[in-house]
Amino acid sequence: MTKIDLINGILGVGKTTFLLRYARYCLDRGEKIAVLENDFGAVNVDMLLLQELKCENCLLQTVSGCTDPHCHRRRFRTQLIALGMQHFDRIIVEPSGIFDMDEFFDLLYESPLDRWYEIGSILTVCDAHLREDLSDEMSYLLASEAACCGKLVLSKLNAADDAEAAAAAVLERLNPALAAIRCSRRFSREQLLAKDWDTFTDDDFRQLTEAGWQNASYVKKYRTEALQNTVHYFMRFRIPDEKLDPLLDALLSDSACGEIHRIKGSFQSDDGSWMKLNAVNGKTEIAPVPEGQPVLIVIGEHLSLDAIDRHIRSVNLADDYVCI
Repeated sequence: MTKIDLINGILGVGKTTFLLRYARYCLDRGEKIAVLENDFGAVNVDMLLLQELKCENCLLQTVSGCTDPHCHRRRFRTQLIALGMQHFDRIIVEPSGIFDMDEFFDLLYESPLDRWYEIGSILTVCDAHLREDLSDEMSYLLASEAACCGKLVLSKLNAADDAEAAAAAVLERLNPALAAIRCSRRFSREQLLAKDWDTFTDDDFRQLTEAGWQNASYVKKYRTEALQNTVHYFMRFRIPDEKLDPLLDALLSDSACGEIHRIKGSFQSDDGSWMKLNAVNGKTEIAPVPEGQPVLIVIGEHLSLDAIDRHIRSVNLADDYVCI
């Protein structure tokens, strides 16, 4: 049977960055894999960021552009059926940051998927610097997506951080969030992988591939479709290179824009090359990619489309710029 891994986590925690490293490890040890981006969004920029994985042993696929949960479920199932007939060793699924875990389990219990797939590892990525003032909605998503995972992987740790203090702080927020949705599961330190990702060893990755999952129930406080107002898309822009960093700083620091957790996307630089970007408060990462499209995805809570749009329009040079 083909193992199917799920890498989940709330909006903006760095799932795609982690997936790149996890998938690379699987490829390096000779596995034939497929990566399935399962996203409700109108634009799946993560697929652009994963292009470096493309090779004979790695297939990239996406499920996107469907806001109707029933339609989305059908598309997800169709993709899994198509992949199941291609004899992969492992399929890695990255869902949207807003995801109902029951969709994953229910589909894998259906025929013919139940004959082709076995659940490998459910890995939940969580920001090591998890905010103390998470909204009730984000707290619910954090708990519901972590409830069944085999391992919680902390993101955004670097050599200067105290990994043990970060792990303790995450546990102090996660376990009460689980209690709030009437989930009996509680996490211990042993269930967290708290290391700078640059220092991951083969043994760390091996543990992740063998992490498995746990059966946990909880009360659903929100419908998935009611939580999808936390992402805005800005496309077909043209921003001069020297204006990009000031724009990102302005967006992340302007409270009128809302609580922005992350800005990611791709753009064409002044010399015509394509670049990908990930930006959070205090850190912006920009790197070349083979191809792309001009899109910024702004992720957060209580976002003001108008305020963000005003910032981008102030430096945009393209006539066909649009925002959603």
